[in-house]
Amino acid sequence: MDFRGKKYERGSNWSDPEVVELLQLWADESVQIELESCLRNQHVFNRIAEVLREKGIHRTGDQCREKIKKMKLEYRRIKDNSKAPRGGRTWKFYEVMDRVLTSRPALAYGSLSGSMMAQQVLQGSMVESYHHQFTSSALPFGHSQHPELMEIKCEEVNSDDHSLTPEPPQAMPYQQGSPEEQEMERAFLERAQNDSPISRVEIPIETSVSPSGFSEPNMANSSRIQNVVPRPGFSALHRLRKKRKGQRMRDPLDDLLLKTLTSQRAMEERFLQMEERRFQRDLDVEERRMQLEQRRFELEREHEFRMFNVFAQMLSILKQSHSGSSSSSVAMSQGLDFSQALSEIEGMGGRGSNLQEMRLRPLAKRRVDLQSFCNRSGFQRSPYLSARGNFACAFQGSTEEGYNAYHADKYDEDKNPNGIINFGTSENKLCFDLMSKRLTQADMNLMDPSLLQYPDWKGHLFLREEVARFLTYYCKAPAPLKAENVIVLNGCGSLFSALATVLCDPGEAILIATPCYGGIIQSIFLYGNVKLVYVYLDSKITGTSTRPFQLTVEKLEKALQDARAEGVTVRALILLNPQNPLGDIYSLSELRDYLEFAKRHELHVIVDEIYMLSVFDESATFHSVLGMDRLPDPQRTHVMWGITKDFAVSGIRFGTLYTENQDVVNAVASLCYFHGVCGPVQHKVAQLLRDRDWINQVYLRANHARLKAAHTYVTDELKTLGVPFLNRNAGFFVWIDFRKYLKTGTFEEELLLWKRFLDNKVLLSCGKAFECSEPGWFRIIFSDKTHRLQLGMQRIRKVLEEREQELLAEEKEQPCQSDQDGKADSTDEVIFVSRHQDPLCASSSSLGDLIGLLQQQMRSSDWLQKNTAEQFAQEKPEIYDVFSKLVGKQ
Repeated sequence: MDFRGKKYERGSNWSDPEVVELLQLWADESVQIELESCLRNQHVFNRIAEVLREKGIHRTGDQCREKIKKMKLEYRRIKDNSKAPRGGRTWKFYEVMDRVLTSRPALAYGSLSGSMMAQQVLQGSMVESYHHQFTSSALPFGHSQHPELMEIKCEEVNSDDHSLTPEPPQAMPYQQGSPEEQEMERAFLERAQNDSPISRVEIPIETSVSPSGFSEPNMANSSRIQNVVPRPGFSALHRLRKKRKGQRMRDPLDDLLLKTLTSQRAMEERFLQMEERRFQRDLDVEERRMQLEQRRFELEREHEFRMFNVFAQMLSILKQSHSGSSSSSVAMSQGLDFSQALSEIEGMGGRGSNLQEMRLRPLAKRRVDLQSFCNRSGFQRSPYLSARGNFACAFQGSTEEGYNAYHADKYDEDKNPNGIINFGTSENKLCFDLMSKRLTQADMNLMDPSLLQYPDWKGHLFLREEVARFLTYYCKAPAPLKAENVIVLNGCGSLFSALATVLCDPGEAILIATPCYGGIIQSIFLYGNVKLVYVYLDSKITGTSTRPFQLTVEKLEKALQDARAEGVTVRALILLNPQNPLGDIYSLSELRDYLEFAKRHELHVIVDEIYMLSVFDESATFHSVLGMDRLPDPQRTHVMWGITKDFAVSGIRFGTLYTENQDVVNAVASLCYFHGVCGPVQHKVAQLLRDRDWINQVYLRANHARLKAAHTYVTDELKTLGVPFLNRNAGFFVWIDFRKYLKTGTFEEELLLWKRFLDNKVLLSCGKAFECSEPGWFRIIFSDKTHRLQLGMQRIRKVLEEREQELLAEEKEQPCQSDQDGKADSTDEVIFVSRHQDPLCASSSSLGDLIGLLQQQMRSSDWLQKNTAEQFAQEKPEIYDVFSKLVGKQ
């Protein structure tokens, strides 16, 4: 079969015997001479292919040439980079390539009658070939070449090895004719001196013949390169004419040939460098692919193990035939006065009360639960302060501790790159550029005398009118809101304190669902000695709930009845919409149910809508209480809002209250003297709220887009880590489940994990600061710049990986310890994993919870489709044996 007409096939592979045969032919001295002396060497490799076909190896000339090129590249890579010890002994063909390439003949230039002559300088001595000594008969090469395509390559390769090519025989000089012919030539030259101004100089030429039939040196002229070999019988005149013709064409061809050879060598060197870089790049890409494949394999194995653990727990529960008991869902921060609270703080010592035990005790016997908010370590009563003052000094929990540490070591990319990154304080840091530009425009800078005098304590009338129009528009109120119902204070924290003071007497309580924003507890209890009745929301989906941590009227009813049964007077209900830290947005039906519940029990409803304009996903719809067609009890419904969150200006303390109850307006207004807003700030806020076009077309569009991008980045990182979280579309926070990183599941261990994050220079908020009933939940703020988010998530990843390794090591030492929940990686709205359970101690769990977990794991992966019982038994026989024994006992 003739392969000469086919193009080179890059996919063909060479066996070692074929490579040996190719090297035997290519390493022959005559072949090397011809390759070095011609510009196009395709015909040489075609003849090598013909010889290979005679030996039963069917290769094309292109394949032979490409194979030699690859082997030369590999040889140079090993030799130049010193990647192979002792001259590349790890590559079986290195020594052969080294002998051939380091023994190539160097070509020198000589001038003969104006033409270029290549004189071959052969070095080395004859040595033994790779398998047997080459002979000239091994190749069917004749003297015929393409003389006009001659190329002279000069490679400088240093080597200490001997040449593989046998030494050529002694050169056979030819005399330029008999003495009579030489005498005749001189006569002709003397007679020709008058005919030509150019002197004819005859230079004797010594020509050697290689064993393969090639003759050296060769002569080059304008159209071809001819072998200058004098033959007997030619006249001296004929030889003289050829010399004169070659001499006339010397100068142009010499320069052209030298430039051509120099350019070709430079191109070859450049090509070799590019090939080496491409080869190294391919190696790097392959290494990276192998690392990713290994990581994917490890994650898949972990997921399989988690699903097997779920099966084991289900079997254990079925065997025991009983389910866990549920505990009461209500607890209360119960205290009679500051003196009793202070005594409780002093008696707590270093340990906080167990929340589960506290919830099981009657309300009347519960003590003040100030574990999250009181700094008990080293506390001493001051003789200079009252009981209220001492209590205020002790009222400092993890939130204040972390906030103070952050301000003492704040991260700055230039001045303090190793400082603390704040993911604990709910601030929008994404729109400083927009707000600073708007607040410094000309219409904002006004210093009217009225702004520098005492204002109406409820706020300047022009500001309250603008607030009423703003809330009418963005809350979609069915009728215009009235300015007389608006009160302005320096922040929503002041509003909580004022409302608690005017609605409740000391010792009375307000109902609130937890987890909730911890600042409310401080504002209400510390300032007015008003207590909170907690409606604990669980992560389990039970009863009429359809999502984790869902607030229902049934839970509100139970919490209220338990509080009243213990003699506690509940005056109000606090609703956060959107909810902080969960991010839930209440529907209109849910809001109506909550308000109807409050009306039945004559409770005031304080609705905090401070994140009203921070719903960043179009799929979520916010419904304001002020947008309802009819309020069940408008005289007991009070709505709060401020610019701190929605307009990314937490440093400007501005909050507003809207209520139709004029008694509440007048009572709160009497406290505005202590919480007023300065005149110039009131003017700026009024101008800001008036600029409706800028808010809708510029600010809200940019703010929502930036919040969504930051939320996507953080949640994608959590999915990569396998950390469950609640996926919501409002606010600046994500509610994260770190329970699997707690060994025993206590609030003390949660606090240790929080401090570990802080030690690694990232500030989060732990669940106890929000009165969460389940240890291990954390809140992370994502409304920050990209570079801080990336660095902060790297630090979080480091802490979690270290903690995971520690837990794995402890599990190996104590295999009966509680099992960890699996990691969830889903795109559902809610990503949730139930609480930690021990397969041997599953009394606190239920079969329904484990079935729900199993269903979610099955939805989030194709594990069942890719794995079978037989495959699992082969890969992990020890685990399969345990599983089989459990099944056999049923």
